[in-house]
Amino acid sequence: MTHPDGIGVVVADDQAMIRAGLRLMIGTQPDLSVLGEASDGERAVELARSLRPDVVLLDIAMPRLNGLEAARRILAAPAPPRVIMLTTYDTDENLDLALHAGVSGFLLKVSPPEHLFAAIRSAARGDVLLDPAVTGRVVETYRRTTAASPRSPSGVTAREEEVLRLVARGLSNTEIAGSLSITEATVSTHINRLLAKLALRDRAQIVRYAYESGLVRPGDPP
Repeated sequence: MTHPDGIGVVVADDQAMIRAGLRLMIGTQPDLSVLGEASDGERAVELARSLRPDVVLLDIAMPRLNGLEAARRILAAPAPPRVIMLTTYDTDENLDLALHAGVSGFLLKVSPPEHLFAAIRSAARGDVLLDPAVTGRVVETYRRTTAASPRSPSGVTAREEEVLRLVARGLSNTEIAGSLSITEATVSTHINRLLAKLALRDRAQIVRYAYESGLVRPGDPP
């Protein structure tokens, strides 16, 4: 966490009532705080740069600059915050574009508050959390577009591939360490090596890579 009040959040939505509701909900959590609000994508990019939050909540449909393009600009900056997309529209195109942009979460606005809180905390840890209502569709999309045989990543060791698969299944570093009987520091080392070897930016891209390459498929055992 980079802020004294816990996980710092910027809220971006063109509807004042939605922003107010998000601010009130987030304010009920002692480890979360809203650092600023934006009513359009351009302002969201500015606040992400000036306030340096841990997480930015972005509506997809915003004036001046839509949320997807704002996410791309925010994530292209050095040491960017994590980005979670909030939307009323769970279209396959939006899901695909958001994941390719490198976001750490995708939530529908009808999701219960506990899903929002979990997504913010998960993103701040560097993990990825998708709305349960759309997770199955995301996985199915990757299943349809994946070749029949999985593509093992070149130059990656067997242990690193194990870590990659577990990251893609949503396990935390602590859970991966327990599953493989290694330390959390070793897990972090493996993840950093995976990012470097595969030219990936973060855990969100590891998840996408694992599904696109067929290393993880729907129905795989946990």
